[in-house]
Amino acid sequence: MKSLFLLAVGVVGGFAVAHQLNKTPRGQQFFGDLDGNVKSFRAAVVDGYKAREAELRSDRDES
Repeated sequence: MKSLFLLAVGVVGGFAVAHQLNKTPRGQQFFGDLDGNVKSFRAAVVDGYKAREAELRSDRDES
């Protein structure tokens, strides 16, 4: 139970710090860059998933 409490305190503290950091121009730039990187990573994962799915479908159709 103690570890769950500490996890909750850490999450709340992290959100509070991120909120304060986002109020600064440098923080906004940091989170903007982070958002761009996350979107690029997500797009790469989705593309890889779709390519693999198409590969598996074509293998199944050939059988």
